[in-house]
Amino acid sequence: MTFNTFYFFIFLVIFFIETCIAYFLKTGFIRHTFGDFLVVIVLYCFLKSFLNARPISMALIVLLISFIIEFLQLTPFLELIGLEKNQYAKIVFGNTFHISDLVAYTLGVLTIIIIESKRATV
Repeated sequence: MTFNTFYFFIFLVIFFIETCIAYFLKTGFIRHTFGDFLVVIVLYCFLKSFLNARPISMALIVLLISFIIEFLQLTPFLELIGLEKNQYAKIVFGNTFHISDLVAYTLGVLTIIIIESKRATV
């Protein structure tokens, strides 16, 4: 395990963008769809900051995590773990399942794979 400053810097930049989206935009495409697209990239960059895994493996792990969290929204998961009133848990885990979120996550991971494959050939 080694710290990668490049991925951590990208994580910080996109996390800042995500925070601004969450704070300033309450509805619309950017809030609901583009935010979901970016969240997988944020998670990928955060994990790559600490783990030296192959990009395709890490991207698929991020997609799996995202899908699991989305499908947990079909259950009373936050109630089961006693966090139904915790605002941060609601932000992280969400509270409504949408197929469009799965599409946004998938497109975000495909974007990661494309960018990483181009970076590898440079």
